Amino acid sequence: MAQQQAIALNEIIQKENPAVLAMLSEKGKNIYFPKGGILAQGAQAKGKNINATIGEAIADNGKSMYFSEFDKYLNVEVENIYPYAPSFGRPDLRAVWKKLLYVKNPSLGNQELSLPVVTNALTHAISMAAFMFTNEGDTVILPDLFWENYELLFCESNNAKIETFNSFKNGGFDVEAFAAALNAAKGDKIITLLNFPNNPTGYTPTCAEAEALQKAVLAVAQKGKKVVVLTDDAYFGLVYEQGIFEESIFTKFCNLHENVLAVKLDGATKEDYVWGFRVGFMTYGIKGGTPALYEALEAKTAGAVRGNISNGSNLSQSLLVKLYNAPEYASYKAEKYAILKNRYTTLRNALKAKNLGTYYDALPYNSGYFMCVKVKPEINAEEVRKLLLEKYSTGVIVFGDLIRIAYSAVPEDKMQLLVNNLYAACEEIAGK
Repeated sequence: MAQQQAIALNEIIQKENPAVLAMLSEKGKNIYFPKGGILAQGAQAKGKNINATIGEAIADNGKSMYFSEFDKYLNVEVENIYPYAPSFGRPDLRAVWKKLLYVKNPSLGNQELSLPVVTNALTHAISMAAFMFTNEGDTVILPDLFWENYELLFCESNNAKIETFNSFKNGGFDVEAFAAALNAAKGDKIITLLNFPNNPTGYTPTCAEAEALQKAVLAVAQKGKKVVVLTDDAYFGLVYEQGIFEESIFTKFCNLHENVLAVKLDGATKEDYVWGFRVGFMTYGIKGGTPALYEALEAKTAGAVRGNISNGSNLSQSLLVKLYNAPEYASYKAEKYAILKNRYTTLRNALKAKNLGTYYDALPYNSGYFMCVKVKPEINAEEVRKLLLEKYSTGVIVFGDLIRIAYSAVPEDKMQLLVNNLYAACEEIAGK
């Protein structure tokens, strides 16, 4: 589908002006703006009574969640708004984000990390990681349930390939499939990306699974393989169940072996409810990492940012520095976390109470913004999605036989209605 969309655009350009097509790079020829998928389905759900399509936390009044503290911050000093920010990012923001990494991940202890380099939010961080570590033809190992944008970032933009492994087994993460994919990888270098809480499934490994993931990577590193572990921590901190690994999975790899380079890709976007700020970070960790090594990696990363967007927003970075230094910051986080956890719990209870298993089963979920249900073979998920839009004023996202629900965007008092609508739509499709 992705290739077909790119070909269609190329044919239009060829017809209108062949010279322009000849000017495009191979990356330019392969890139496209998705007509289907999340963006298109989300647009169709706009204005519906229930819109569980968007990856954003929405307050009960229908507007974006935000920290009210920003209302008084908007009178910012001129020097923190108008001048260019460094391509590395503001030094004060980099320093405070690094400090927060140790607060959020106590097991890091005294492990030395690089200073985070600021990116234009997390998508840009992944793009820069692809720039830094993927050559044409390289393979990136992912679970088979992954954010569709990875295809644009790794395949279309960098000519890499994606190889997937089975996500779940026996109600948990399929660590054996992950280990098998690592062992089957060809060449001296392995690139893998782990995204927890996962989009689209909303799953984070248990503590035991996190240990097993670490052992799988260590095993191939000890055989001489060079392993780049990219960790997409977009939804970090939103874990709602006991026994789930609460720190970043980055902590399992950043001091594991001299052959394992961990690259933490995170940002303020979801962690601090500032989707429009577009501030992300890239942080490196490796066993025996020295200041000189980290400074060289930071310089290379900043060079990639410089050659791509020049630098990020000074205003956004300045506002975040103020927020992170505010004494009330922790209480703001706790307040928003409680809202999302209550929505998660209410949805889980509503699903269980509405004959879960009759028309669909829930994939494992315990964290983040999302969860997925897998419809029974006799039900067409796309038909369910369309019926939900047309008859029940409800929007969801569909991937094959999976329906993704963004409960982060649904008020708690509409959660039961969401489940009722989903059940009714499936019942109607099944009865056709």
